[in-house]
Amino acid sequence: MSARLRIHAAGPHVSVQDGGRRGFLRFGVPQSGPMDRTAFQAANLALGQDAGRTGIEISLGGLVLDCLEGSVDYAVAGGGFRIRRNGRDHVSWHRARLCAGDRIEVRPGPWGSWCYLAFAGTLQVPLWLGSASTHSLSGFGGGRLTAGRELLLEELRPDPLASARLPVPVWARPSGLAHVTIGPQEDCFSPAVLARLLTMPFRVTPAFDRMGMRLAGPDLTPEGALAIPSGPVARGAVQIAGDGVASVLMADHQTTGGYPRIATILDADLDALAQMRPNESLHFRALTPAQATGFARTRRQAVARYLAGIARLGGVVASGRDR
Repeated sequence: MSARLRIHAAGPHVSVQDGGRRGFLRFGVPQSGPMDRTAFQAANLALGQDAGRTGIEISLGGLVLDCLEGSVDYAVAGGGFRIRRNGRDHVSWHRARLCAGDRIEVRPGPWGSWCYLAFAGTLQVPLWLGSASTHSLSGFGGGRLTAGRELLLEELRPDPLASARLPVPVWARPSGLAHVTIGPQEDCFSPAVLARLLTMPFRVTPAFDRMGMRLAGPDLTPEGALAIPSGPVARGAVQIAGDGVASVLMADHQTTGGYPRIATILDADLDALAQMRPNESLHFRALTPAQATGFARTRRQAVARYLAGIARLGGVVASGRDR
């Protein structure tokens, strides 16, 4: 069984993604993968398949897709996007079936920056280093999606009960608060700068893509010259350029960098942070290592319970390795 789809329209940053390209950071290759990992996993698990199976990441530019041949079950999760199928509105997080002649439209709604479209089948797309995740700067992987491109789905797994609504966890929506641990280069900043980071508001700017999120806010200029050795950087690092402007590193971040990192956002907050939109306000709250560990464990348990519920809806059992 197979199905053939065609992209009618796609905005910038709409791409093919899977669970990520793991194990290559030491070679300078970013992990990539979805910006909102939990929403991506939920879409796949709702279809009764592995949480990291290849799907489509949709940006605020939206996506319009036609089914040319066959029929395939799909699931949508992530953000509060507006979904229309054949001209009729649907709830943003749901599972249904796409048949030959159908059109699905995914457009920005009241909140969120990223939405995921998963299929109960195998997308036939190029792999790079064993992964279909698209690296935004190079285009390697499954690739960016543009109008006219056709996608082939094979190994389809139809479900007699295809239609269902997916629950939206409260922590999927950005709160405007990011928990951080200070450092690792906090000694490059004065006490006054560290206080500004934790007491003053920041704003997400339009300079926001899969590589990072540039913020507008108080001056966080480091003390002295920016002469620290280049070193490994992590997703969620808050790095400060010489002009005192903060940027948060995201899914396609570089693997090494020489800008000082004033803080690191807890991984548990990064999915919701990725769903923030330009001009939305962001505050940072520092946690001690012990507090950060407790917060991370509590959130991880909540995510595991949520994904297990979605997996039961899809007829599979969620695995911790998929997180």
